[in-house]
Amino acid sequence: MNLEEYFARTGYKGSTEKQDLETLTDIFQHHIRAVPFENLSIHCGEKITLELEHVYNKIVRRKRGGWCMENNQLLGWVLKSLGYETSFLGAYVFNPQQNAYATLMTHLVVKVIIDGKAYIVDGGFGVSYQMWQPMELVSGKEQPQAPGVFRFTEKNGVWYLEKMRRKQYIPNQSFSNSDLLEKKECRKVYMFSLEPRTVEDFRFQCTYLQTSPDSLFTKKSICTLQTTDGFRALIGWTLTETTYNYKENMDLVEFVTLEDEEVEKTLKEKFNISLERKLVPINVKGSYTI
Repeated sequence: MNLEEYFARTGYKGSTEKQDLETLTDIFQHHIRAVPFENLSIHCGEKITLELEHVYNKIVRRKRGGWCMENNQLLGWVLKSLGYETSFLGAYVFNPQQNAYATLMTHLVVKVIIDGKAYIVDGGFGVSYQMWQPMELVSGKEQPQAPGVFRFTEKNGVWYLEKMRRKQYIPNQSFSNSDLLEKKECRKVYMFSLEPRTVEDFRFQCTYLQTSPDSLFTKKSICTLQTTDGFRALIGWTLTETTYNYKENMDLVEFVTLEDEEVEKTLKEKFNISLERKLVPINVKGSYTI
């Protein structure tokens, strides 16, 4: 494992001399625009493991993506190797169907300290809830970014992330009531404490999420990648391309349904992913919105 190979994968050519916020943001943005958030291994007969070398080989050498435990573990290694003060935290993801936070800690994020200030770096959520810049860990402060306005709120030692979105314009009206579309303008994302975690804390969750019939990730094949002006997502056979703020306070969301034979080509052309095994797309209706 080496940083030069990782930076070649993400296309980052900037300086790594300073451990400052500007460098962190640049490295982070290159990561989320090169490395998809995806769970395709589950749906093409592969097993997702958390060993760092396996994650590195998958993302850097095989040019795949991964979910939070892979993306953020790799980002944490990169930042620590560069001299940043980092630690892992564990989050509980909000389920809009149940209107409650999960009882299982399934989301791994990175905390970075720069000049005494704490930031959350999360390159493993995908779609419109994917932050584009590290977020300062302060309560109640609105932090506008290209995807929308993010905000942390702290209550009794528990931190909550929420996001306010713009209005959406869907040209293909047959998708205007899609269950993939978020109806609320303000959406809870996840909650977490500042208790430091290790990758070992996520072993059970990693197995559960890829095997349980109750897991979102066994019900949907997901691949999503941030672009310079929005993001793309392939959920089952449904391809969406979102352009942020294409008109004032309006995001453009374009939908198309793919045929089976178009999926492999689309993964290569839109997400730069070539799978070694055949993907079996799936999209069972559930609590997942873009």
